Amino acid sequence: MPATIGTMSGVGGGVELRDAFSADEEADVPPPRTLLTLAVLDYRDGDEEFTDGIREQLDVVTSWWSAEGPSTAFHQVPNPVLETRDDVEDFFRERGVRELGGQALVLFVTGHGLSGASRSHYLKLPGSVRNRKLATAVRTADVVAAALDSHAENVLVIVNACYAGQLAPELAALYADIGQQRRETCRLDVLVTCGHDRPVQVRRFPTLLRGALHRLRTNAGVTTPNLSVGDFMAEFERGLRRGPERDRHRLRQLVNSSSPLEPTPCIPNPGYRHDREGSGPGSAHGGGNTKDGYWLDRATGRTQDEDSGWYFRGRESLNRTLTTHLDGTRARGVLLVTGSAGSGKSAVLARAVVLSEPAYRNQPLCKAATEQVPAATVPPPGSVDAAVLARHQDASQVAAALLRALGETPAAPESAEDPVTCWSRQLVTHLRGRTGRVGVVLDGLDESEEADRIVTDVLGPLAEFCTARLPSQARGGRGETADPGEPGAPDGSGSESGGPGPAELSLLLGVRSSRPAAAAPADTCPDAQRGLLDLLRETFPGAGVERTDDEQSTTDIAEYVTALLGDRTDPRTAHEAAALVARQVWPSFIDARLAGEQLKGDADPVHTVRQPEWQQMLGLGVRGLLLRDLALVAEEGLPADVAHALLRAAAFAEGSGVPWSVIWPAMAQTLLGRPLENWDEMIEKLLGSRLNGYLTHDHQDERRVYRPTHESLTEVLRAGTLFDKGDGA
Repeated sequence: MPATIGTMSGVGGGVELRDAFSADEEADVPPPRTLLTLAVLDYRDGDEEFTDGIREQLDVVTSWWSAEGPSTAFHQVPNPVLETRDDVEDFFRERGVRELGGQALVLFVTGHGLSGASRSHYLKLPGSVRNRKLATAVRTADVVAAALDSHAENVLVIVNACYAGQLAPELAALYADIGQQRRETCRLDVLVTCGHDRPVQVRRFPTLLRGALHRLRTNAGVTTPNLSVGDFMAEFERGLRRGPERDRHRLRQLVNSSSPLEPTPCIPNPGYRHDREGSGPGSAHGGGNTKDGYWLDRATGRTQDEDSGWYFRGRESLNRTLTTHLDGTRARGVLLVTGSAGSGKSAVLARAVVLSEPAYRNQPLCKAATEQVPAATVPPPGSVDAAVLARHQDASQVAAALLRALGETPAAPESAEDPVTCWSRQLVTHLRGRTGRVGVVLDGLDESEEADRIVTDVLGPLAEFCTARLPSQARGGRGETADPGEPGAPDGSGSESGGPGPAELSLLLGVRSSRPAAAAPADTCPDAQRGLLDLLRETFPGAGVERTDDEQSTTDIAEYVTALLGDRTDPRTAHEAAALVARQVWPSFIDARLAGEQLKGDADPVHTVRQPEWQQMLGLGVRGLLLRDLALVAEEGLPADVAHALLRAAAFAEGSGVPWSVIWPAMAQTLLGRPLENWDEMIEKLLGSRLNGYLTHDHQDERRVYRPTHESLTEVLRAGTLFDKGDGA
């Protein structure tokens, strides 16, 4: 079964106007999504400023609704030439607006608005006569109602005209005449740009809309393909100052039959990014979350999101052990991958996850990684059924994530029932109902919120499935046997022939631990720091333990740095420089990664590494490398203290990271201790600089969030002592 990965965790260009009912389309097949504009361009009064403003409105509206995404693009009907009331009625009749169906209909209405003595609102036309509004103008509510009472499943109308707030009572009355079933099953929304007695400034709406468009493409970080009405209104209003200006120009919602927080297909997200990782592990089953690229980042050792290289090398013995654990030839059902901070635990686990995913196996990136290594170090396709990241998650979140990754929906606990107990029991039931081997990877256990409880209450009950398979049960190779009576030994509940019985669980767990003294056994650690690893060994007495920070890993680090330096560096020079770096930073791959990034493009990396200041910097680890990178970005226009504050804000963020929007600037300003007007500009510089390699991104609450790439970096940033002891940047 292919891996299902679970973790807790742009855009429109030129405008293409298309006729929604062009001759080459079948008239009885409505377009899925349609944009109609009803804009009066020229009142023949010589007001060129007004005409230019209306054109600007149409430009930004059509640009927004040209945004690309996974859904069908909007059919954009050309704006009609409007002179008289007949032109409006002809447009609605010829385009079949009242009978228009499809997934979404958006109608944008703009022009001069008129207020009648009856408090009715009218759209003024060039041929309108002031004292004959009923005959020569168009009642705006009738235009809106035509869209609302169409057959489209979702409707959004935006009216940008003077005194549009007066539509409220008229629309309330007309809305009641819409069929009950339509009102209850369709999402119908109407927004206006001003109140009852307010005129509009013709260029104000496009200015605010263009500002919202820019924010959504840069710092808003909304990750859904479509926006909710609430998100749309909030981003629009972010361009307004508080006080009278906000009251004068904010959007008002006159009809609301949808949830303000639920994305609507009527509003495409112009900042939507389809992450290429989404087509990788787990995506075929819908239970995974690879959008943050966590597993691919860790497996490849890449330093930027869009990097297509695979840099991690070596680890042959360790990779062979993981492969035999997953392919059914290893007797023990639990393998603990442990080591000191930054020593590559997650890289080894992520490699197994990614290379076991059938969707990735034939892609060039993975083929390049597998064709140059022994076959015995590559996990079989589908050997990882579920992979979960426990970082910053509690026991209930980890249990629920495991269920989802295994294709189960977490059951609703009873009112007084502990969710952990409920979902742990569901996990056991699920595994008892499965046959054959099930591979599960859980990484970041030491970074979880309730590590001990995850071990005892979530993982502990799974011990019965971590059976040591007899040689005749092993698939594809020789197996070892556990001692009779050993927890996890065969109990007769399975079948040697692979017949019905509970699942055989191959559990891979990643957990940090201190490196033991040289004289101590390789699978132990000092008494003062034995907590979590000891608890795991007590829970799974037959577990194997593999460390990632033995002395042999120096060679692996050197190979990693050599790969990071790339083809632009002379191979002999690259190897020599990498060896020097590896000896200095061992056992930290994270330090090696940062050093390799700094040496990229260096004309003589060996000379650089031999410099006393560079040796001193490497001796400081992450702290020293970060200080140097801060100094380098300062030369490019990003002040070191500002960059440091932004990185610290990401380190202090709870959950999966910090969203850009208004939160990241606010946190960074507090940490910086002084005001700064151009935070968005500074964040753009940060993400476009070498410091982007210090961050990874994720999705939380439908927003893109940022956090440091590794816990060791988080610890350095949270300490707040980077510039102490005379250090400067």
